[in-house]
Amino acid sequence: MSTIFSRIIRQEIPSFKIAENDRFYAFLDIRPINPGHTLVVPKIEIDDVFDLPAEWLAEMLPFAQPVAKALGQATGQRVGMLVAGFEVPHAHLHLIPIASEADLTFARARPATAEELRAMQIRVRQILDARW
Repeated sequence: MSTIFSRIIRQEIPSFKIAENDRFYAFLDIRPINPGHTLVVPKIEIDDVFDLPAEWLAEMLPFAQPVAKALGQATGQRVGMLVAGFEVPHAHLHLIPIASEADLTFARARPATAEELRAMQIRVRQILDARW
């Protein structure tokens, strides 16, 4: 059975896409820790990020870098990164705008409205389009 992330990548479930290439897909988390919280997922279903093929693992951060920079510019905050891997059995990175390390906790996560997510998507994608 496909993970929810595979279904999002295949557009069977709607998402607020930020970026995509042939190997990775980045989209806004619908229960963000902070506004702009973005998930970066490989387009292959592997549970543990450290089980990804070495070439995929080597390409994941370069894919995430411009997304994180655009998130930082859009939110005016530093962007932290988590690799937790327990919520969905599909490797993924969390890019989270933060004011301090104390923000890096899922206890802070709250549902976002479609309007909030769409507004953030537009802001971040405009920055990505202008810079890259």
